[in-house]
Amino acid sequence: MYRWTKGRRSLGGMALLALGMAIALLLRWPTVAIAQTATAELRGVWLTNIDSEVLFSRDSLEQAIQRLHRLNFNTLYPTVWNGGYTLYPSAVAEQAIGTAVDPYPGLQGRDMLAEAVEFGHRKGMAVIPWFEFGLMAPAESALVERHPDWVTNRRDGSQIVLEGVLPRVWLNPIHPEVQQFLVDLISDAVDRYDIDGIQLDDHFGMPFELGYDPYTIQVYQQEHDGQLPPDDPTEPDWMRWRANKITGLMVKLFFAVKDKNPDCLISLSPNPRQFSYEQYLQDWLIWERLGYVEELIVQIYRTSIERFIYELSQPDLQLAKDHIPVGVGILTGLRARPVAIETIAEQVNTARDRQFAGVSFFFYETLGDRDDDFKALFSEPAPRPDIADY
Repeated sequence: MYRWTKGRRSLGGMALLALGMAIALLLRWPTVAIAQTATAELRGVWLTNIDSEVLFSRDSLEQAIQRLHRLNFNTLYPTVWNGGYTLYPSAVAEQAIGTAVDPYPGLQGRDMLAEAVEFGHRKGMAVIPWFEFGLMAPAESALVERHPDWVTNRRDGSQIVLEGVLPRVWLNPIHPEVQQFLVDLISDAVDRYDIDGIQLDDHFGMPFELGYDPYTIQVYQQEHDGQLPPDDPTEPDWMRWRANKITGLMVKLFFAVKDKNPDCLISLSPNPRQFSYEQYLQDWLIWERLGYVEELIVQIYRTSIERFIYELSQPDLQLAKDHIPVGVGILTGLRARPVAIETIAEQVNTARDRQFAGVSFFFYETLGDRDDDFKALFSEPAPRPDIADY
């Protein structure tokens, strides 16, 4: 098993890369009743720029972090890559997109990420920026306009994948320029900010029906004696080949981050594994098994407690939580539809009963005016779990 130690690797980077890829190629929560809280517990919340104003002024961000500290949260996941822009000034983004920071007025003339780090660390909280959009981009974004060849497509040539009603496209994870852009973007943030980690999510993958762009076809043919990819995007070997290429990008990103800061945690917040693989070619179990994921927060956004328990019981999660801190992503609401506090409390206690490392709530705005309820859930402060204890 691969482990990072302070400033050094237990196995050489290139040797591990080769080993990791070789292995990868072979692997085909009534009432608010409070359970006993473990000494260490992940208590996170995602802070977004969608349906929320929390990131759009220094004062609102500081007040939110002070509030979360009073409620005994210990981890902040602020989105920093969303809608084809960075939410902090980035020279890498400026070079690729022509804009250093999202043009929304509330982000101008300030550095939101630097403020989050300052306010969070002042309160003893971990700050782990969330590169939310991953390989996804708005179809009409400046990024796509400047780099149309970075976009992958279906067999019929179409590119649009709807996110609800919003037209999105996906950057090709196999294209070397796309790979370099993402590696540079994330490792530059690691180098410039005193962050505790970086987080990717379910968008660090590719919808299964994509991958028929000219570049990917060319690479496939080079590795398959000139044969074209199967017409059926769900053909098992074709799915595995593309999934392995995404794993290769994950490996490259891991080492780029660790070269900048060996203590920077690699966090991932995916969907349950079967859905992740079948829909997005994201084989995060391999990533976790090989040590490329150091914190896992699986999005279990379920209203049924039976379905919630079913997802927590999956073997891949049971394997992972003995290896690294594994938390549960819990939905606290969407827009004007908050989830009942009784449901939230039941899910938190269910995760505790099953000895998960903690929880993270999606998202800050939907905590609502329920401070007493969340303070009841987190009645005393607790430190974050430490991967060194696993």
